[in-house]
Amino acid sequence: MEYLDFELPIKELEDQLDKCQIIGQESDVDVSTTCKQIEKKLEETKRKIYKNLTAWQRVQLSRHPNRPYTLEHITNLTNGTFLELFGDRSFKDDKAMIGGLGQIDGQSYMIIGQQKGINTKMRQYRNFGMANPEGYRKALRLMKMAEKFGIPVLTLVDTPGAYPGLEAEERGQGEAIARNIFEMIRLKTPIITVIIGEGASGGALGIGVGDRVFMLENTWYSVISPESCSSILWRSWEFKEQAAEALKLTSFDMKKNKLIDDIIPEPLGGAHYDKETTFKTVEQFISKAYKELKDLSTTELVSQRMDKYCKMGEFKE
Repeated sequence: MEYLDFELPIKELEDQLDKCQIIGQESDVDVSTTCKQIEKKLEETKRKIYKNLTAWQRVQLSRHPNRPYTLEHITNLTNGTFLELFGDRSFKDDKAMIGGLGQIDGQSYMIIGQQKGINTKMRQYRNFGMANPEGYRKALRLMKMAEKFGIPVLTLVDTPGAYPGLEAEERGQGEAIARNIFEMIRLKTPIITVIIGEGASGGALGIGVGDRVFMLENTWYSVISPESCSSILWRSWEFKEQAAEALKLTSFDMKKNKLIDDIIPEPLGGAHYDKETTFKTVEQFISKAYKELKDLSTTELVSQRMDKYCKMGEFKE
């Protein structure tokens, strides 16, 4: 297990507990009382730390190297039924954007999401989860296929943003994202979106328009990352913590501002501490959302989705 800077007190107590248990196993000394005291202190420390997380600390948790990424979610949600589909039928297959068919709780879904990778080699292969225009066009192709066959769409968002390279701009990055938003708003099949990690900028919005939008507890969703915001406003990354607070990017801020539908709770310590529980909870939210949407006519579905997004940003003086 890797630890973030604010988790170091937990690491120290876990190390103490390991040493205590080893002493008990390798000697005749009864250390059960001491171990229980350490366990109690560990539990108290965890609750104190994770119940009072700052916005920046939640950003750090969303990027935790042990956090389950898109393919891990898909593998566990679909129980081996996932069939990946490739290519945008125009340029090439984008490895940062994955998609295909899979069954969750007996229901078929077209599942689409950004994949970051779990080590350096894989992250380079997946372009760190930053999709090119062909990635968004592949996603749209699969959504249109789902619409044709009446299959609901599930999108899993986890990206630091769309790829900002020159070649991506030359191939129409902005147009590809805008086209996806335009088409998703009027797609005639249910769309369920789950932010499972980072939800940054247009890169997230390109697959983030949904009838139901959920965020895992320790994720973020914003027009810009705290580091980039800090570098623009203060000409330095040193103010990223202040930027994170000002951006109101946490799941709780987003729910309060009515920009998402609900928050999916995570195990104490984050999704990576108990992945099985996380996957089961995500599955429950997806199944519940689909049951609410499946009986709506296409006219009602699209109308409600449009109304939902038209209300965002409205205010009264």
